[in-house]
Formats: sequence, C-alpha cells, structure tokens
Amino acid sequence: MTVLPHPDSSKISVNCAAITVSDTRSQETDKSGQLIKKLLLDAGHAVGFYTVVKDEPEQIISQVRSLCQRSDLDALIFNGGTGIAPRDTTYDAIEGLLEKTLPGFGELFRWLSYQEIGSRAIASRATAGVYRGKLVFSLPGSSNAVQLAVEKLILPELIHLVGQLRSEKH
Repeated sequence: MTVLPHPDSSKISVNCAAITVSDTRSQETDKSGQLIKKLLLDAGHAVGFYTVVKDEPEQIISQVRSLCQRSDLDALIFNGGTGIAPRDTTYDAIEGLLEKTLPGFGELFRWLSYQEIGSRAIASRATAGVYRGKLVFSLPGSSNAVQLAVEKLILPELIHLVGQLRSEKH
C-alpha cells in the first residue's frame, strides 16, 4: 500500500541550491548534481545556485553558512561525502550546524535504499534538517541515491516543509 502525503494547498515554486561535494567531479562531470537540478526543475521548482565543492569540512560549512544568508533560497541539497571513508566529511560538517534535525529523512532514506541495495544501506549517513530557517538535505553522491531521495522524499514534502519554515518567520 502506497501512502501519499496530504496534498499541499498551495503550489509554490521553491528556490533551491544544489551542491555536490567531491574531490574528483567538476560541474561538467557531475551527473548527480545535474540530476538534482533536472528533477527540481521538472517538478516546477527553481535552482538558484549550483556548485561543486571539495570534500573539506571548512568549505562545506562555509558554503552552508553563505547560502543560508541568502533570502532568495529556501532549501539546500548537498550530495556526496556521506559514507564512512576518511574523505567523507559532509555529514559531520552539516550535522554540526543543524539547529533542528529531521531524523525521519535519514531513516526513511536508508529503509528505501535497503529495498534497492540491501544491507549496504547501513553505510549511508544521509541527513536533513534546518539551519537559519533553511532546509538542508545531505544525500549520498550516487545518481541512484539522489534520484531515490529527491523523488521519494524531498519532492513530496518540499512545499510543506518550506511552508512550515516560512510560517515560523511570521
């Protein structure tokens, strides 16, 4: 049985940033970042910023802080650096900044991943939360993981979550 969320009362376009964390990818070779952009645009949302940053905690933290100061962005979607290899630092950098976490995002992502890739899903440290009034998502860097997270979790809830954050400000 597929359970769908309550329909959103308003169809707003959410302005997002797509950030790929990688030591080896460039904007030209970044299939996952391009996929995030395509899925958001196809769903009627906007991509107001896109970049590739090195898997360096200081660069990731600086990117989050800088983007969360922009009034034209509502959500940041990072991909890459969520595993447990020594160079995978995205989770640690972002988790340390989040003011509120959405534990269900990581839990559901791993559950959905388990259905596709089996027990290897336990190595994912996908996470989400709120920093300075913005949604922040951190996904694994594989295109399959990005597609799963964006289609099954982020897009169905993006308008609702942004609406909650916007109502908090008033």
